[in-house]
Amino acid sequence: MRDTTVTHYDALETRSADERAASQLAALNARLAQNGLAPVAALSDLARLPVLRKSELSARQKAHPPFGGLPVANAAHVFQSPGPIYEPGGVSHDWWRMGRFLHACGIGPGDIVQNCFGYHLTPAGMIFESGARAVGAAVLPAGTGQTDLQVRAAVDVGTTAYAGTPDYLKVILDRAEEMGERLKITRAAVGGGALFPSLRKEYADRGIACLQCYATADLGSIAYEVPVQEGMIVDEGVIVEIVRPGTGDPVPEGEVGEVVVTTLNPDYPLIRFATGDLSAVMPGQSPCGRTNLRIRGWMGRADQTTKIKGMFVRPEQVAEFVGRHPEIARARVIASREGEADAMTVQVESAGGDATAYQKTVMDVLKLRGRIEILPRGALPNDGKVIEDRRRYD
Repeated sequence: MRDTTVTHYDALETRSADERAASQLAALNARLAQNGLAPVAALSDLARLPVLRKSELSARQKAHPPFGGLPVANAAHVFQSPGPIYEPGGVSHDWWRMGRFLHACGIGPGDIVQNCFGYHLTPAGMIFESGARAVGAAVLPAGTGQTDLQVRAAVDVGTTAYAGTPDYLKVILDRAEEMGERLKITRAAVGGGALFPSLRKEYADRGIACLQCYATADLGSIAYEVPVQEGMIVDEGVIVEIVRPGTGDPVPEGEVGEVVVTTLNPDYPLIRFATGDLSAVMPGQSPCGRTNLRIRGWMGRADQTTKIKGMFVRPEQVAEFVGRHPEIARARVIASREGEADAMTVQVESAGGDATAYQKTVMDVLKLRGRIEILPRGALPNDGKVIEDRRRYD
């Protein structure tokens, strides 16, 4: 489906690459200064800085509650996400930058958004409400659950758009049919879970255009779909890197890796925050005219820590193994079963290489014995996995 008549949210979406890079570099250096870090000369220099992981942020917050000593300003709300992790929230215009996504969904003045994201402790409800205000739409703060009341409110208020998880809209629609009610919802902005093609088609068959976004409580909007549905366009307020799991090293374009985000929000600047999610950069530019980087959306989890023979094997250890042998392009640890015992195989992409030396390094780094398989370059799947568990537990 081609979107040839789209009206862009603002001029930022159609900037040249040079204009965007210069603007982001200036904002980045301002955020680095807030964090007590030295400026960088180019955006590529960001890769030299350490990655901040949720486990580290949680530890910082326990030592220095509630935000771990990070530079936080204008916090009108404090939210709690599982972990627990605490996030600030602001009330300035479109603080989480969700308006850009809702605009791409075709939501704007005259719409009433039934916001079925939670308002309790976690920020999702406020994130989407802030975005709706940014595009001039009214909000029914419905929250989660109480489906009969959701249907009644949708009918009485005349809601025209839905915001919430992908599957809950179907629950509301099905219940409305059972109650003999017809809803006016024609657009849906979803997140917080996978939007499967079959579900998107079901909504389309019911006259509802459904798009999804990629956002987190810590970072706000990261990327979002537009009607052409060719990947997700990175939000203008963040810098996204795709790195090899267990490292902070960017991967080549198109290779699957972990999403690492730097937010340029001056109220809560997170530098190289690891989301734990997998994705990949898409080549080229969106046919809708937006010029920013595109990613393929959520492709799984990067934290592949697996217990083998009673020992945890972590992506960082696989990265260390690769780093000790410059001729290795990539490696993958495979956990399997041989009889009633765990077995470990280490697949290595290398032009030749010494299997005996590799086994010694595996024992040194992973603390386990494993079979070595040397493969030609490009033989491993492009799925972001560095640890694969093939054991069956059913």
